[in-house]
Amino acid sequence: MAREIEFVFDVGSPTAYLAWTQLPALKLKTGSEIKLTPVLLGGLFKASGNASPTDSAAKTAYIAKDCARIARRLGVIFKLNPHFPVNTMIIMRAIVGAQRAGQLDPLLTAAFHAMWVGGQKLDDPVILEHISEQADIRVAKLASWIGDDSVKAQLRTNTDHAAKRGAFGAPTFFVGDEMFFGQDRMDWVADAATAR
Repeated sequence: MAREIEFVFDVGSPTAYLAWTQLPALKLKTGSEIKLTPVLLGGLFKASGNASPTDSAAKTAYIAKDCARIARRLGVIFKLNPHFPVNTMIIMRAIVGAQRAGQLDPLLTAAFHAMWVGGQKLDDPVILEHISEQADIRVAKLASWIGDDSVKAQLRTNTDHAAKRGAFGAPTFFVGDEMFFGQDRMDWVADAATAR
């Protein structure tokens, strides 16, 4: 039986988006259940002593070109968000709330598409309302999740736990205690999930 794959992500990461587009194929290939763990990337950087790649203009330019190359190879739409990096704290809280309510898939799809296909500014309240509508979630419900102290605590806990396990960025995958960083490690993730 295949082992569970944990996908640690923040919608503000372009490589997390690219990995997310490949999760259905990974699940089909391995037969694994995929556990989605939303984290706050800025908090993960801080907890692990890592720095955002956007701290370097050269690295940001490289990421833009590299992600476009990867997207072409994968056959997915990708546009570097003109607002990148975006503060994702509010949308990630909403995602935690949606996960608890069993409404994660439509909200996550709407958020990733708004960020990496539509080039939207996810910390803009008007954009959040649009994402809510796209996911067929009432704006009032989204707002209640965002303001819920237990949701805020869960996002912090997810982030801290991922950092304690060794994560320093997104996407990170865990198969048992084995960690893989980056969308380009998904073949290794599949191997680990199906190893006997």
